[in-house]
Amino acid sequence: MCGIVGYIGNKNACEVILNGLNKLEYRGYDSSGIALNIDGKIEVYKYKGRIKNLEDRILSLDLNSGCGIGHTRWATHGAPSDRNAHPHTNMDGTIALVHNGIIENFVALKEWLINEHGVEFRSETDTEVIAHLIDHFYNGDLLDAVYKAVGKMKGAYALGVVHCDEPGKIIAVRKDSPLIVGIGKDENFIASDIPALLKYTKDVYLINNDEFVMLTKDEIKIFNENRQEIKREVFHVTWDADAAEKEGFDHFMLKEIYEQPKGIDITLNRRINEKGAINLDGITITKEDLDKINRIYIVACGTAYHAGLIGKYAIEKFAKIPVEVEVASEFRYREPFIDDTTLFIAISQSGETSDTLAALREAKNKGARILTIVNVVGSSVARESDDVFYTWAGPEIAVASTKAFTTQLISVYLIALYMAEVRGTIEKEYYDLVLRELKALPDKVEKILKNAEPVKEIAEIQHEKQHAFFIGRGVDVTVALEASLKLKEISYINSFAIPAGELKHGPIALIEDGTFLTAIATQDHLYDKMLSNIQEVKARGAYVIGVAKESNKLIEHQADKVIYIPDCIDEVTPILSIVPLQLLAYYIAVMRGCDVDKPKNLAKSVTVE
Repeated sequence: MCGIVGYIGNKNACEVILNGLNKLEYRGYDSSGIALNIDGKIEVYKYKGRIKNLEDRILSLDLNSGCGIGHTRWATHGAPSDRNAHPHTNMDGTIALVHNGIIENFVALKEWLINEHGVEFRSETDTEVIAHLIDHFYNGDLLDAVYKAVGKMKGAYALGVVHCDEPGKIIAVRKDSPLIVGIGKDENFIASDIPALLKYTKDVYLINNDEFVMLTKDEIKIFNENRQEIKREVFHVTWDADAAEKEGFDHFMLKEIYEQPKGIDITLNRRINEKGAINLDGITITKEDLDKINRIYIVACGTAYHAGLIGKYAIEKFAKIPVEVEVASEFRYREPFIDDTTLFIAISQSGETSDTLAALREAKNKGARILTIVNVVGSSVARESDDVFYTWAGPEIAVASTKAFTTQLISVYLIALYMAEVRGTIEKEYYDLVLRELKALPDKVEKILKNAEPVKEIAEIQHEKQHAFFIGRGVDVTVALEASLKLKEISYINSFAIPAGELKHGPIALIEDGTFLTAIATQDHLYDKMLSNIQEVKARGAYVIGVAKESNKLIEHQADKVIYIPDCIDEVTPILSIVPLQLLAYYIAVMRGCDVDKPKNLAKSVTVE
């Protein structure tokens, strides 16, 4: 979940690396550091805190180097501190490296290095072990030493390594953590993600698992695990650096909330032709394929897991195929029933989520067909899947996901409708109705965003509360889960969501005077029951925020405040009802003085288990 950057070329490496680290700060931000190869020596600067701490200390030093590596950290081993920050070095400081991932056998390696070779460790991290391991194997060839060191390591890693005796070279290697190589003229780059390089190049190599890279300013060589050089097609990035800027918004999260109408429109309308037929961008799942499938697993983490719950609802309702939704971190430990009659759908914004990747690989090894819903083109999840459905949300920088979620919902609806049409399980009139409702969503979301003032007023009233509840019925339960997650991850309010019908089975004991509770009541066939649930919590003193369709005014007699969404069929309400609740979480977090884009203890791309 950390970010790494490396540069070799004719520019000032310090400036290039710092620029890249700033673009990757969403991946981790509790410390940062840089190592530069200067006049035959490795100079390392690393500090606890945000990247600005690093910049303030080194930009005035006039560090002149054409080769270096940098890192922004999300702590796993050892608390955030100067000494635990990357880069890490060997004992005499001739080798420096940056690392994204976790070394699972670092304790055994550390004991071996201490007991057998007298190594003295300066940090609490697993990463420092790698530096000493490379040093142990170094005999004048850095690439060879990295190969040998990696042979002793278990876990996940993307590494960038430099040696003072090889000043014109960077060695990189990848296993289960993202790594790309940027291609320039008289310069080359490594990074964890594309935004770090967009100021300098749009041409990259996507590095696969167990591949090693040797960079000079004039040459890039990629090798497989058997040290055979391999060729790789250039991947050209089609979006620019401006897409990763705030463009006048106070925070990336707010910008991304307001980008949702565009993301929904692009994700939807590029897949529907003039006759209303759905084209899944080259995904060729035939009727024979679907008839063979007897079980679908949707596997994801966090917000993507919530999208999967809506996917279950849509696929079962439209296509009549049983679906199980699993949290990826649990899926591979419970021996799921998977074979060649299984369709495995992975959902991931980044396409690099460690748990989702591991679950995907297990399902693939057991014969399942893999379909991925992902935002990042060329990501690991995408490359390892049989079929890929891109959400086209554009880059999402804020740690709390918003536009990725709504475009994932559009994706699962389209896949469900496509399956239903192919299988003949949906009437044409109903199919056309759902498509019309989906096509109307961009304008309806725009309408919600233009009427955000009532949401801000609610935030003013409730932002000092320390606890919150969200309730709903049917698909509104999933919206409650996602809204609760948004609130807790950026405002640090202790929030949880439950089905409204479960209130009486325990949670209602927590309701008291002033309890902050949001009741999502967008399902027409469950509306009366939700009004009854609101009465139950009001009778115990709760302050209730209602979310309902604009034609359902009866809720005003029960709730203290009401947020209305445009009228629509029940099936598509989650895409509308989540938007004002994203805004509510955002405004509450801002009013509480929280760092909205970089909430504590979190990182955007979870590449560790």
